[in-house]
Amino acid sequence: METIGVLLLNLGGPDSLEAVRPFLYNLFSDRLIIKLGPPFMQRPIAALIAATRAKKSRAMYAQIGGASPLVRITAAQSEALSNALNEGSPEGKPPFAVFTGMRYWRPYIEDAVKTAYDAGIREFVAVGLYPHYSLATTGSSFAELERVLSKKIYPAHCRYIRSWPDNPLYIAALTELINNGIAEFGGRRPHIIFSTHALPEYFITQGDPYVAEINRTIAALTAALNGYEVHLSYQSRSGPVKWLAPSTEATIIKLSEAGVKDILVVPISFVSDHIETLYEIDIFYRDFALKRGIILKRVSALNTHPVFIQALKTLILDELK
Repeated sequence: METIGVLLLNLGGPDSLEAVRPFLYNLFSDRLIIKLGPPFMQRPIAALIAATRAKKSRAMYAQIGGASPLVRITAAQSEALSNALNEGSPEGKPPFAVFTGMRYWRPYIEDAVKTAYDAGIREFVAVGLYPHYSLATTGSSFAELERVLSKKIYPAHCRYIRSWPDNPLYIAALTELINNGIAEFGGRRPHIIFSTHALPEYFITQGDPYVAEINRTIAALTAALNGYEVHLSYQSRSGPVKWLAPSTEATIIKLSEAGVKDILVVPISFVSDHIETLYEIDIFYRDFALKRGIILKRVSALNTHPVFIQALKTLILDELK
């Protein structure tokens, strides 16, 4: 049997403070994420935004160690997934080889494809590390992968796993982490905020399934929990467009006005720790809530949780059946 290549695709993140500005430029240059004026103005405006925001973003990254851990965590996920997929296989050529490709920073998606192709891989399964499909996340990564594979130098076949919002093992891993988070409140019943990455509203009006898939995850998790008050909010908004609401800040304010004292944040659209969990939730939202008399804690990210790795394994094996 030929070895099948698994491509784990994610956003990526700056690997140093010096990389913050070019990372932001790559991010805002992607017209699938946000349209900045007419097409010919996308890159000039992206360069302006990157230059304007670089200093503030570098300050945020400095508070979480000076770089994003996303690539390192994704590499660890790849290793764990490779071990799970190849468990029990005979010695010699393994049936699976797992590679990581990032959309906006090294190692880029094309780097991953080239490495795999040079190793003799001609059959791929691509997995966007976003549980919920959106054109701005999985869609953009898949479009870039298709562009790379369309080159004559990489003639390979690829299958695509678009999303997995209510995969039973994904839900089981999240449920375990949520219960662990609830236990930290010592018997008190926190309100649960499912905080997910915001999107411009026009994505949804144009048919993007992101919100519908988020709600599928929340429904599955709510059924697994015991009557907790739950809320959906959106974080990480940026750019001059109308975004999905309510924001996580607005939700915290609303709960504080209602007398809520304990909040557990569940970042369900993120499977790895990065700037949105380590800075935005752990530092900014925690302090934002504390000033309003609220204790805010966060559920641990999935990262290399063994049940989550098994979820990825089953998704891939089911796709190949």
